[in-house]
Amino acid sequence: MLVVDAIAAVLAGALLLRFWMQAVHVRPPLEIGQFVYQLTDWLVRPLRRFLPGAGGYDWASLIGAFLVALLATALEMWSGGVFLPKAVLLLALSRVCVWALYGLIGLLLIEVIFSWVNPHAPLAPFVRALNEPLMRPLRRVVPPFGAIDLTPLVALILLRIAIQLVNVIVASLL
Repeated sequence: MLVVDAIAAVLAGALLLRFWMQAVHVRPPLEIGQFVYQLTDWLVRPLRRFLPGAGGYDWASLIGAFLVALLATALEMWSGGVFLPKAVLLLALSRVCVWALYGLIGLLLIEVIFSWVNPHAPLAPFVRALNEPLMRPLRRVVPPFGAIDLTPLVALILLRIAIQLVNVIVASLL
């Protein structure tokens, strides 16, 4: 199950990144774009026949991530000898939410590392643009302390709280 979970997490992560890049209108660097699109096209293209993009969102990528989570959750429950359809749906939905939140945490950590090591790295503007929708509202509330921006720390704490809330909600519904 470790292998299934790892493969599902990487594939769903690429699908969620594809969704997020299109939602925030960020053009990826060529290498990253090619990797993400080649990894996910086999699932997104057929889904687009039924789920065209609407409102500036790539719904096929998001639903694809949910389908990957659904399959991984169903395999996990089936291998454990238990299969409850309602639980599979709920756990798959929570899994996608948690993967998305961990993805945002990863992007924040990458941005922080870039700011310390090489703020002018070729990928830095791309990562910064992906984080901007999350950071912009927080920067209005959290003032900078001298030359130190504590907004990423606040964002990390809020994302961890969101993960805990998802887990508590799912546990209470099961």
